[in-house]
Amino acid sequence: MTPEEILKGLFDETLVGNAPAVLELTNAGLGLGMDPETLLFEALIPSLEEVGARFERGDFFLPEMLIAGKATSGALDVLRPLLAATGAETVGKFLMGTVKGDVHDIGKNLVNIMLEGAGFEVIDLGVQVAPETFVAAIEEHRPDIVGFSAFLTTTMPMFKANINALEKAGLRDQVIVMVGGAPVTQEYADAVGADGYAADASTAVRRAKDLLGHRRSLANA
Repeated sequence: MTPEEILKGLFDETLVGNAPAVLELTNAGLGLGMDPETLLFEALIPSLEEVGARFERGDFFLPEMLIAGKATSGALDVLRPLLAATGAETVGKFLMGTVKGDVHDIGKNLVNIMLEGAGFEVIDLGVQVAPETFVAAIEEHRPDIVGFSAFLTTTMPMFKANINALEKAGLRDQVIVMVGGAPVTQEYADAVGADGYAADASTAVRRAKDLLGHRRSLANA
């Protein structure tokens, strides 16, 4: 197979959630000497973004999103150490979790993949993460940014509960807080006191870099 065929195959097989084919094509691409960054940014991530776009249009539903995300995870397990081995300096540390009461993780997982591809070290706490769990993880890992994800409008109030928990623990000023998820808006993020909001995974990466760069410039001033 040519590199072009590998990339097209990766895109197409990710779109339909064919995990064995995605893993096989990833290994085949590496065997041809393709860069892991090329496989990630020119096939896997664009395919996941297309999955998200189809979900928003109502062409895909949650099961399709789930299998596409799972199909990508195997490839990422192969690519992650290779990306780290390139010697690229870690941009920063990002702690992520879906808030208590919410079990949705596709959006969160897509953001995680893109953050890792952009050079962040990502610590994923999973779903149903309670405020005290976020606090303990921040104390342990000392991230630069913490991300709260919510897919349900009924769990969005946990953003404020989490921020209140950080304030009570004396950690609020030590981390940048970002929020996101399908029902979340910039107005809501502002209302709960978050530092940043992004409507999609690509924007989340850019916003995270901007917020971190701004904080570091203030610290160095």
